[in-house]
Amino acid sequence: MLTAEELLAGSGLTFDIRLPAEVLQPTRADGVPDERTVRLRPLTVADLQLVTRAAKESDSLVATLMVQRALVDPAMTVAQVAGMHVGLLEFLLGEVMRISGIGVSEPELRAAVEAPLAKAAHVLAREFGWTPPQVSELTLGQILVHLQLLQEQRA
Repeated sequence: MLTAEELLAGSGLTFDIRLPAEVLQPTRADGVPDERTVRLRPLTVADLQLVTRAAKESDSLVATLMVQRALVDPAMTVAQVAGMHVGLLEFLLGEVMRISGIGVSEPELRAAVEAPLAKAAHVLAREFGWTPPQVSELTLGQILVHLQLLQEQRA
């Protein structure tokens, strides 16, 4: 059996993501590849809860906040991320969702983060004896895997 530490380890990972030249500078005419790298980390449940609360008034903030929370290097403010061109933001959001284990659309993500996520955190805390801070460090992908395992054990 895995330990709680092994299950929670995914939230501490970072990933170096190469930005294709055509995403970084879509209007570059010389065709010379100029790929650069950023470092991202998976989003945790705490990140998604924060994004949901902060973006309640504006759906357009969800993507910006998700990318901002995941960017490790370079660290950027929300205002800086909001100043990116849309293609770059969309590319980074896709990578954030991929490394976080999120395979859903933005509206589906919004719906999943609200009440069901709180219930899932409660179930995981009860079943595994985890504290709320431990549960909040899980990525959404990790939560879904643990819930699936619990469901399979009960079946």
